[in-house]
Amino acid sequence: MKDIAKLENDLWEAADQLRANSKLTASEYSMPVLGLIFLKHAFNRFQIVRERIEISLPSRGGRKRQIIKADFEKENAIFLPEKARFGYLSELPETENIGKAINEAMGSIEKAYESLKGVLPKDYSKLEDDLLRELLRIFNREALKYAGGDVFGRIYEYFLNKFAMTGAQEGGEFFTPISLVQTIVNVIEPDHGIVFDPACGSGGMFVQTGYFIEKKGGKAKQKVTFYGQEKAETNTRLAKMNLAVHGLEIRIFQGNTFYEDHHDLLGRCDFVMANPPFNVGGVDVRKVKNDPRLPFGLPGINRKSKAVSNANYLWIQYFYSYLNEKGRAGFVMASSASDAGHADKRIREKLVKTGHIDVIVSVGTNFFYTRSLPCTLWFFDKGKPEDLQDKALMIDARDIYRKVTRKLNDFAPEHLKNITSLVWLYRGENGKYLKLIQEYLTACNDEAWGISNRIHDFETCADALTKRLTSYYDLKCGDGPGAIVNKDICDLYHEKLNALRKDYQSYQKERKNLIQAVTQYDGWFSKNRPDFSGSIKSVNSLQHKIYQRFQPVSDKIRGLQKQIEQVCKRVARIAEYAEKKMGARKDGNWDNKKMASLIKESDRFQKETVDILTRTLYFHGQVNWLQSRFPDARFADVDGLCRRVDKTEIKENDWSLTPGRYVGVAVQEEDFDFEGRLREIHVEIEGLNEEAFELANVIKTNFEGLGI
Repeated sequence: MKDIAKLENDLWEAADQLRANSKLTASEYSMPVLGLIFLKHAFNRFQIVRERIEISLPSRGGRKRQIIKADFEKENAIFLPEKARFGYLSELPETENIGKAINEAMGSIEKAYESLKGVLPKDYSKLEDDLLRELLRIFNREALKYAGGDVFGRIYEYFLNKFAMTGAQEGGEFFTPISLVQTIVNVIEPDHGIVFDPACGSGGMFVQTGYFIEKKGGKAKQKVTFYGQEKAETNTRLAKMNLAVHGLEIRIFQGNTFYEDHHDLLGRCDFVMANPPFNVGGVDVRKVKNDPRLPFGLPGINRKSKAVSNANYLWIQYFYSYLNEKGRAGFVMASSASDAGHADKRIREKLVKTGHIDVIVSVGTNFFYTRSLPCTLWFFDKGKPEDLQDKALMIDARDIYRKVTRKLNDFAPEHLKNITSLVWLYRGENGKYLKLIQEYLTACNDEAWGISNRIHDFETCADALTKRLTSYYDLKCGDGPGAIVNKDICDLYHEKLNALRKDYQSYQKERKNLIQAVTQYDGWFSKNRPDFSGSIKSVNSLQHKIYQRFQPVSDKIRGLQKQIEQVCKRVARIAEYAEKKMGARKDGNWDNKKMASLIKESDRFQKETVDILTRTLYFHGQVNWLQSRFPDARFADVDGLCRRVDKTEIKENDWSLTPGRYVGVAVQEEDFDFEGRLREIHVEIEGLNEEAFELANVIKTNFEGLGI
């Protein structure tokens, strides 16, 4: 993700620099740029789908029939006319009017797709040709050549927020981070019927729903109907573009949801998903007081303005009232809403008493690009089974996150799966939980099996470096004509080489033991995969056994990681010593170019080797994270993480829906690698001692030069 974050930033800086050097305002510039991102995304998907279609095309007389538009529609993709393809536009000669060509490209797409009519930007002629060509070059970077929907979704979101921050969009609308959308989709499982987002922004909820259905082997067009409403015109157009790229259709209207209900979906929706604007004030009471979408009444009214002081509980009631008798809703909400008092509290009490509050998830800070406040995910389910009618699941996920940048967090794929697995267990869907455990165990075994190849590349490079360092010692510290006479320097070099050989021998021993252990484990694992037709107890018992069986392999992996790091540090220090104390850089026998190349390769192979070792441990760790908390593969309250509560307990807590009030605080786990840290300290001290020795020699030489 860090690479994607860097790509987002690089693309924005390059594009914004062009705007800064032009006469365009942010609002004039934003839509054309977002249109090019759309076009590049559409082209990438077009290429991927075309390759897939070409493989399956029927042939006659040895010749395959020509690809047609309908082929792409079956694959939920846009068929791009040749002159509307990003590759064609980016290669147009300097003599062509590039603005006119892009306008015509957008027009041809709109002509082919009724749902996009009037949506795509077609004002590129107002941008200078040089600027447009540079923008095409920016979005035609190698890093974007094979980028998929998730990457472009991130880029869309990043640019939308950046433009909002520069005043290109009225009100600076916020857009939902993909990992939060995925959490919502995973919990409500929107796989049929009517899916509605009354604050749909750029359509991210619908896109992730499409992915969810595809992963289950279905086609979104056949399974669901998307309805959207959005206040901002720009977002309405962006939503249509976004869904068109993914081959999805949406019935969307522009309108203020507080006062308008264009789709008339009250009580008809199978799923409602949204990220509404938080803490909005000033909603006109006269226009909403008789709204049938407010079954529990009005929230607090400002005495002076006579307007709704905070619209959070307007949104919450909208989402609830749109659901049919078995509908589910998932939405992002300000954390403050979970404990809000006065009229908001009375509405929350009525909601709890319906028995339809299903899951509440607390999310930590820094999940949004432009604000750092925490948020909460709310879930309703009107079709809950009888045994869960009085229950709700509280999850405190504030300590679950991955650092993307210093100011941005998200959920890693495994975080999403683990959070979803809590919901599965709460709903009694234990089989899904066990299959996730097996997914992790299989991934762990697959990664472990790939270690041998990675180690081979690392060793080949390490051997070559060790031989060159040894040969250089023999040359400079032997009896030949190129030898140096400083015995202290040679002795220290020799001492360092001996330490390297010792560490390398330890590494080879660890490596041999690890590969042997992996081979034995793989053979055992292939014979002991669980049969999911058995009972939960038997499958769970076997999976615990599989986890424990891998534990000795896990210990060996950690040992090898330390040895690899130690060897690499030794090599780097010897090379640095030779260059500083023996003048290797100026010595043709050292061969700077070759040594630099070997060291660079060594660093790369070390990283790749450590990465696969780390991934293996990571998947093994995911199994432990789940099995240690749910040893019986059944739901259990876990301090600091989750708790199943009933209406009585919520009432006793003043109708609060803040998970932290229920789950308590987790016991801190002691998991510090003292041995590894001591080894690192030893190497650090060794380096400091060498620097101290060199500094002492410099001081001595200076004193001698001064005659002291």
